[in-house]
Amino acid sequence: MLRILFLFVVLGAGLFVGTQFSGQQGYVLISIADKTIEMSVTTLVVFIIAALAALFLLEYIIKKILYTSVTTFNYFSVRKMRRSRRYTNEGIIKLLEGDLKGAEKKVTRWANYHDMPLLCYLVASEAALGQGDKGKRDHYLELASQQENSELAVQLTRAKQAVREQEWEVAASTLETLKAEHPGNTSVLELLKTTYRELGEWQALIDLLPKLFKAKLIDAKEQSELEQHAQCGLLEDIASQQGSEGLIAHWNKLQRRTRQSTHLVGCFTKQLIARKADAEAFTVIKETLKKQGNDELYSLLPELNLADAHPVVVLLEDVVKKQPDNAGAQSALAQFYFRAEKWPEAQRHFERALSQRPDVSDYAYLADTLEKQNLTKAAGEVSRKALTLIESK
Repeated sequence: MLRILFLFVVLGAGLFVGTQFSGQQGYVLISIADKTIEMSVTTLVVFIIAALAALFLLEYIIKKILYTSVTTFNYFSVRKMRRSRRYTNEGIIKLLEGDLKGAEKKVTRWANYHDMPLLCYLVASEAALGQGDKGKRDHYLELASQQENSELAVQLTRAKQAVREQEWEVAASTLETLKAEHPGNTSVLELLKTTYRELGEWQALIDLLPKLFKAKLIDAKEQSELEQHAQCGLLEDIASQQGSEGLIAHWNKLQRRTRQSTHLVGCFTKQLIARKADAEAFTVIKETLKKQGNDELYSLLPELNLADAHPVVVLLEDVVKKQPDNAGAQSALAQFYFRAEKWPEAQRHFERALSQRPDVSDYAYLADTLEKQNLTKAAGEVSRKALTLIESK
């Protein structure tokens, strides 16, 4: 538009000058080497205007040709990209439908023309793994990693696949790297929780729990349960590696709040009993039971291998005297009487325990106690109750 306007301005100026100097055309001489060109001023002006118009026209034609070429190229490129998107969408649907081979074929056919090839290769890796072809899976993941801004998506996909295939070491290595680079990523934290549990990385799981809670991936109840589970696992690992002395040293270093958990006290004393530190186990159980009763701890008392069981019996007799409805204490005391062959006392306490709650082990003990007293018929009835209880579970 500006060029056309410019031509009109020049043409108008020429007409104006022509009218002003009509009959006075002037003379122009152009000499180049041994050649000369002669013309009037009016001819020169007309020639310049014509040359400019031809130049502008040539520029227009060239631009039109280039624009048409680019438009044609863009048309085919967009057409290919749309087709690639359609194939990718169809491939994702086939993946969800379980047609893994069809999904792989669809998403890889036009992946090079997709505006996000990363998506195509990640879907293809899932399809290949679903077919059990880990070689192809790794190939597609490698292609995906060559795309821009693909690191997180590729490594997270790799970790999820490793967890699914129970390749825990691979999953842990990948996820720990991602955690260092993306500490707040909820998918990474969730996968690490599962991986640490399966690998028995208890201290790492304990350290992870506050982050899981902060990210609202677990609630307070689940955090407490996971922490107790991890602490128990850690106690077992330390006991197997360092023995009872190392176990006790570790226990004493724990926070007081942690050591007040009766469940953890049970885990701790079980490991002490397993390493023949029964006296230390009894001391821990006794001090805990003074503060709060717990059936699990009462059930551990008969497992103690003590040179003198009298202190345990005295403790339990004092408990059942104050708490006759304490089934755990009644059962534990009855077992000590059973070992001492005090059959009537054992029978009485087993019956009191069973009156509070059914228990297969107590039924079995009671049946044996009755047999020892030649009460065969009663023993048979008790055995039938035990069988009924087992069948109902």
